Parts: sequence; C-alpha cells; structure tokens
Amino acid sequence: MKLIKNISYKKYIACLFSCAIFFVLTSCEEDLTKRNGNQSKNFPSQIINNAKIVQRDSGFVTLKALAPIIEKYELIDSPYVVARKGINIEFFDKKKPKVPGKITAKYARIFEYKKFYEAKGDVRITTNEGQKFAMQSIYWDQRKNRIYTKDTVYVTMEDGSTLVGANGMTAKDDFSEYTFFNNSGDFTTKQLSESKK
Repeated sequence: MKLIKNISYKKYIACLFSCAIFFVLTSCEEDLTKRNGNQSKNFPSQIINNAKIVQRDSGFVTLKALAPIIEKYELIDSPYVVARKGINIEFFDKKKPKVPGKITAKYARIFEYKKFYEAKGDVRITTNEGQKFAMQSIYWDQRKNRIYTKDTVYVTMEDGSTLVGANGMTAKDDFSEYTFFNNSGDFTTKQLSESKK
C-alpha cells in the first residue's frame, strides 16, 4: 500500500513538472513571436538583381530604368521600392521620342501608393532639350506634378551658360518651367536682353 502511494505521488509530481515546463516554454515562445512580429516585416518581399524596367503608356515607352539591385518592401504600412546601389533612368516625351531625358543618382526610393519619389547622391538630370541639372538630392511629387530640392542646383544650358540656385528650386516635372531661389549665373548681355522681350 505504501508502495502504491509512493508511485502515484511521484507520477503526480512528474505530471505537474511536465505541465509547468510546457507552460513556461509556451509563454516564452509567444513573447518571442510578439516581440519579433514587427521586425519580421522589415525585409524586402522582392529583390531584383541587374534590374531593367520598361514603362509604357498605350504602347509608347515612357521610361527605361537600369539598377544593379532593386528591393521592394511591401509588408509595411508605407510600402516602397529602393535602389540602394544607384539608378539610371531614361524618360521619353512624345514630342521628342528619339531624344530621351536622363536621370542618374546613387540612391533612389519610390513610394508607389503616394506617388512620391526621391533621389540622392550626385543626382544628374539632362532634359531632352539639353539642359543639365546637378544637385545632391531631388524629390518628385507625381500627384502635384512638381519637383523640388533645397540643395544648391547647378544648371548648364545648351549654349554653355550656367545658373546656380543657391537655395534650391521648384519645377514642373517636365521642366517646362522652374524657379530658383537666391540664384546667380553667367549670362551675356545679349541673353539677358532677349529674355526680357
């Protein structure tokens, strides 16, 4: 009788000990899941190496982009696409389809839902009219059709004249008009008199 009581008492302790271990492991596992749940979304859902992107509108090629690597982050609240190792873009206008404009930068990020773009690091833009813009960063709000930067902007015209916007610029996204802040330049008197007419 004493032996049976001893065995059932040991089984009872073993059962309690097993349940305690189960609950401790389960609660630890849940805590890890909760803690790492937010971090697990902060990774690219798609990675494209040696990306070649072509964008068309009604069959007309509007944009060609090349990038060593493109990462797409779709699992977060504000999804975006990033080109960390630089990007080279050619954009086409139906008025001059054979003469593309060009944008190069060391870094670019695109917020697709907001239609907001940013490029940083030795940003160079050449319009299909031959104007060349150089700055360190630029932002494009596609919904408002506006491009802007607070950086110093250097512009070289087709004829070699230069203009410096010391405190940035704002422009239409097709560069048909733009405004520079605190600018200076290298213009001949002939150019100035022609621009006043």
